[in-house]
Amino acid sequence: MKKQNGFTLIELVVVIIILGILAVTAAPKFINLQSDARASTVEGVKAALQGANSLVYSKAAIAGKEKDQGASITIATGVAVTTDYGYLDSATDTATVKTNLEKAMDMTFEALSAADSVTAQDWGVLYSSETKFIIVPKGKKSTDACRIDYTTAGNASTPAVVTAVTTDC
Repeated sequence: MKKQNGFTLIELVVVIIILGILAVTAAPKFINLQSDARASTVEGVKAALQGANSLVYSKAAIAGKEKDQGASITIATGVAVTTDYGYLDSATDTATVKTNLEKAMDMTFEALSAADSVTAQDWGVLYSSETKFIIVPKGKKSTDACRIDYTTAGNASTPAVVTAVTTDC
């Protein structure tokens, strides 16, 4: 009698079916990784902004300017940012907000010209009002539900508020 080598056709079909079932159940978990990663990155930048703001406030308190509106605080040799009540302010335009953020966070931001502008760089920033600016990740607009909202300090007893919106990342 001859000895059989290899697999039968039925065995191969069963293995292919099992691999297909595994692929169907595992694929959705891998597909959603990009949005989870983007949401985590937004949360990370929010934390970095909060940390930078704490350091800026500390520098303002040391300089005795934590109760001043529109103060200029030196955070490093030759590096100054504008603050309201010790926290980063929203300034008067996107360019000023961009400069303040780049100095305080040591990151690069793209200045967005309008709310419906899509960010081409890693991060974009848009001046929204005298009390608010918005930071968005690459490929998003400031109107999307994937952003960081920054509200400036309202007075000396109300700190700045940083909120991450990650429902549509």
